[in-house]
Amino acid sequence: MDLARQAADEGHAVDMVVLNRAGAVVDDLGPGVRMVELGRSRAAFALPAMIGYLRHARPRAMLTTLEHTNVLAVIAARLVPGAGAAPRTRVVVREANTVSEDLVGLKGRAVRALMRVAYRSADAVVAVSLGVARSLEAELGLNPERVRVILNPVITPRVLAGAKEPVGHAWFAPGQPPVILGVGRLTEQKGFDTLVKAFATLRASRPCRLIILGEGELRPELEALARDLGIEADVDLAGFVGNPFPYMANCAVFVLSSRWEGLPNVLIQAMAVGAKVVASDCPSGPAEVTDGGTLAPLVPVDDVAALAAAMSATLEREASELPEGWRERYELEAITAAYLDVMRGG
Repeated sequence: MDLARQAADEGHAVDMVVLNRAGAVVDDLGPGVRMVELGRSRAAFALPAMIGYLRHARPRAMLTTLEHTNVLAVIAARLVPGAGAAPRTRVVVREANTVSEDLVGLKGRAVRALMRVAYRSADAVVAVSLGVARSLEAELGLNPERVRVILNPVITPRVLAGAKEPVGHAWFAPGQPPVILGVGRLTEQKGFDTLVKAFATLRASRPCRLIILGEGELRPELEALARDLGIEADVDLAGFVGNPFPYMANCAVFVLSSRWEGLPNVLIQAMAVGAKVVASDCPSGPAEVTDGGTLAPLVPVDDVAALAAAMSATLEREASELPEGWRERYELEAITAAYLDVMRGG
């Protein structure tokens, strides 16, 4: 959404194509972005609609993300040749997850087989981190020269302004114990079970509280885990919050406990608004974001004792300044320019 708005603000005609409006980001697109709904429930059923869109709109370039829609876009573009002065649409596929970790099992192998063919046929492939790029090269056999790393544009004016808003939670009132914060979907990927266990270890030695922002299918299991550990009074699974940034700016420690990532946006945003952070050294992204762990502690994935110790040590240390140029890596204008360049064929 931010990329689309920025490109439109710079004078480009931009369509945001979605399968359907259920779950789509349709608010605040800005006057220069046109929403196009294909009217399909899944990417597997959307090929005719995508072909129809390409034949009618004739976009110069199309940027797609998520594995299924990436495959769909490549196939559709190959079935719609150029016409007259309008060349065939250039397709740039973006990969945001570590393929080796994200696509497992029989279904995952089938999707990877489709990706292997489609990504080799795409005009360009963008990875959101070096780790994702290396995973694409290893798992899909892509030539490293065809994979371009473009970081996510996640430090925006919306983030910085949002961080200055008041926190709508009583645990941030003056005099309350320090708050440990996690943000993300309540899924296996995010490792919040490890965070809850590590928090229980930390809570046994000092007063503190844990808030996790996000929803997902593991809510019942995480609630039961907090009860079993006897810490439910100090753990709040607070659900989805539209503006998590004041929580990040005011927490005592922000924790990324993921088992795998592509490039962890919430870690970048928490650091950008001044939070002290601890992260799992998962594939991929945290090591890149923290400059190899020099900017924040990295702990092994699913290591409860190490995570608890890192949180305890981080509570005691003062916040430090980020190095010059760190924020610019993730700012919107520079990232938009990089995407426009690759979409032009640069």
